[in-house]
Amino acid sequence: MRSTTSTAARASAAWIGAHPEKADVIAALEALKRQDGLPLLTYGSATFVQTLLRHGLVDELRLMIYPVVLGSGKRLFSGEDRLSLELIESRPFGQGVMLLTYGPGGR
Repeated sequence: MRSTTSTAARASAAWIGAHPEKADVIAALEALKRQDGLPLLTYGSATFVQTLLRHGLVDELRLMIYPVVLGSGKRLFSGEDRLSLELIESRPFGQGVMLLTYGPGGR
């Protein structure tokens, strides 16, 4: 499986066997989505996920919900974001943790 990475840092991705994407990341992802093959996955970066959501590049959003209130931190959705999502699946885990899977909702 090919791994592509996009980063604002100057670090090399060679140590993880990934191919760095230096061009316009939105154009590169649009091209990858047009290809046959496995689904594209991303983990972690809220900033990157926000960019993907704003450009309509997310087909499925999986959120792990933990029953902990922190009071501060990085928001996944800002006040400017307005997304219509449809709950596809909910899966409970132990101690109140939930995996919620959303797809694009009616607009």
